[in-house]
Amino acid sequence: MLAAKSPFPGIPAYHVPMPRKSAAPIKPPDASMRIVILHGPEIFLRAEYTRKLAESLRAEHGEIEQFEFDGGQATLAAILDELRSWGLMQTHKLVILDNAAEFMKGSGHRPAMERYAESPMAETTLLLRSREWRPGNFDKAVKKVGSVIKCDVPRDHEAVGWCIGRARKHHEAELDRDAADLLVERIGPILSRLDTELAKLASSAQADAVDAAGAEVRISRKTVVELVGLGREEQAWLIQDTVLNGSSGDVIRKLHALYEVGRAPSVLLMWAMLDLTRKLHEAARRCERGEPRASIAKALKLWGPSASVVPEVAQRVGGHRLGAMLGELLDQDHRSKTGRMPSLSDAPANRSATLRTLECAAVRLADSLR
Repeated sequence: MLAAKSPFPGIPAYHVPMPRKSAAPIKPPDASMRIVILHGPEIFLRAEYTRKLAESLRAEHGEIEQFEFDGGQATLAAILDELRSWGLMQTHKLVILDNAAEFMKGSGHRPAMERYAESPMAETTLLLRSREWRPGNFDKAVKKVGSVIKCDVPRDHEAVGWCIGRARKHHEAELDRDAADLLVERIGPILSRLDTELAKLASSAQADAVDAAGAEVRISRKTVVELVGLGREEQAWLIQDTVLNGSSGDVIRKLHALYEVGRAPSVLLMWAMLDLTRKLHEAARRCERGEPRASIAKALKLWGPSASVVPEVAQRVGGHRLGAMLGELLDQDHRSKTGRMPSLSDAPANRSATLRTLECAAVRLADSLR
């Protein structure tokens, strides 16, 4: 659970996940700072800190001029000229350098920026933003005149607490704890995506409250189930229904949709096919012993349409064929894990080979169930 008090003064606690380890307090960005570094993978926090910094500068200086540069293309001369020159209206300037880590790799850039940090312009604030960041002497100099803030993706339980607070403060809705748990389970702890979903959920809850004549705006688990799509891990199991009911063409199309569009993990897709084959084989053995289908479904913890489809398919195909198919899939899985065939990998360079492996397994399984 998030702490009640934010570790970063000026930003509410629900905006910021707790630090991974206890550390010295981090200076929040404000108008007194001449240089601020925001680094880390959480885009939402980088945007939130940027907004807070700009608000603080406007409160202190009135209107400000804002300039933005891409660190992958900007030259050192262009950045330093902007930092050291006066604004057209002699107002305070906020110079934002995105892709800052890429910029700092340039020849001579880091020493020059270290020298600037030792004596920055009072009329300018420099904001560096980057996903990746390599700390060094520049950071030490920045901490004397500003702040270095790491914007990490929170842990799941931190994201749950953040969602509850964000829904209440910014979307004027009460988010039930079990609804927050499911939301993070399906979306992951990425704050920007969670905030988008919260806005959608709150809008729906507000409409329901109006229909209920002013009832409390509350987001329940049921609302999340209805409005938020399945997570990548849950999507992987959808391949089972298509293998059971579809042709080879249907299986290929479904596999492509799950893996290439839904980004379902390849390991879970393979495991879902193994799990289905194992259940079918066990169901076939029980059918051969004369067990009724209802008891088979209960023993295998089947529900929904699969409670009737799995025993029916198992009885039709037979334990011998299903046992051979299970052995074939287990052998393929073992070979991929022991280097005797390409392993399943979702890295960009390996996705095509991984998809072919999944296609072979899925089509082979679907064909064996005809």
